[in-house]
Amino acid sequence: MLRFTTAGESHGRALVAIVEGLPAGMPVDLSQINHELKRRQWGYGRGGRMKIEHDQVEILSGVRHGLTLGSPLALMIENKDWQNWTEVMAVEPTDMDPEKSRRLKWPRPGHADLAGGQKFGVRDLRNILERASARETAARVACGALAKQLLVAFGAEIRSHVIQLGGIPDMPLELSWDQIDAIPEDAPLRCADLKIQQRMIESIDQRREAGDTLGGVLEVVARGLLPGLGSHTAWDLKLDGRLAQAVMSIPAIKAVAIGAGTEASSLPGSEIHDEIAYNRETKKFIRETNRAGGLEGGVTNGEEVRIRGHMKPLSTLRRPLRSVDIDTKQDEPAGFERSDITAVPAAGVVAESMVALVLGAAMRDKFGGDSMGEMKRNFEGYREQLRGY
Repeated sequence: MLRFTTAGESHGRALVAIVEGLPAGMPVDLSQINHELKRRQWGYGRGGRMKIEHDQVEILSGVRHGLTLGSPLALMIENKDWQNWTEVMAVEPTDMDPEKSRRLKWPRPGHADLAGGQKFGVRDLRNILERASARETAARVACGALAKQLLVAFGAEIRSHVIQLGGIPDMPLELSWDQIDAIPEDAPLRCADLKIQQRMIESIDQRREAGDTLGGVLEVVARGLLPGLGSHTAWDLKLDGRLAQAVMSIPAIKAVAIGAGTEASSLPGSEIHDEIAYNRETKKFIRETNRAGGLEGGVTNGEEVRIRGHMKPLSTLRRPLRSVDIDTKQDEPAGFERSDITAVPAAGVVAESMVALVLGAAMRDKFGGDSMGEMKRNFEGYREQLRGY
């Protein structure tokens, strides 16, 4: 089983992660992991934290001479901002001046602050926000970069792009793989349509002046997957459910759609289901449309997997919303922490990572093997089975 866990606070010393289940002998490209971390930090509308952090991963265990050992990998990403928070976030007991402790007692609407404080019974909501912060997603991206390297070894690729931001355009973009793949690495919002991207930028500038934030819609596309990943046999094995949970777990994501998504509920069956044909040259079953988003019955069908995440505007506003002091119960403006105007392109990179981790886990479930050699033999055997179907 491929699985991971992360630990660390937004302003703590570091983010760490453990990744288990990668086969022995898988090549690990450290520069590619760092490239993915850089992509997460990129995007127009990001805040001041991105000027402080220059994320680089350190692999502490599980890799020798560039190859995985089959044992757990331990990863660490240093928080550069820790230097400014050493006393506030100290592990040891402290008697520091409460005025300097950066205590948060004015919860932000839309954030985990108040609900988390009530759950854990804490009077300083910093104990909640430090872990609930999207800073944690840097560790996810590092883990996802490893899963991507596993998938690439088996011919699968993943991309993301922004298809709507702040309601621009009126309808989310519908683009082919080639159009998505052609988006330049330095595109400010990772949007394929330059005119629409410029309108998005102008909207971000307007919201910045107003002290407001913007959400949007991102799409992740994976191609090169064989049919048969996932299972129809149990609710928790259905791959669409696992993918939806993974993307929904990203901070600020409030809805997830696969393929046609909500549109499927308003059209007759004759207009929504993908008709099946057979290509005698390639000896493969094909679908000329992909409204199912590459998944039928919780199982991949060989088409591109397409999944969308709908991201709400970020909950930290420079022009604070109304809140309540948790001590006095008096009305107060919500607390303010450094924040972005929008982070939809970054959320797309995080979503790529989560999708890669779920698909990588499905590959490990399907093909097993303690080593890359064994896993590839199992993979080739299954592919031969498909050719004869």
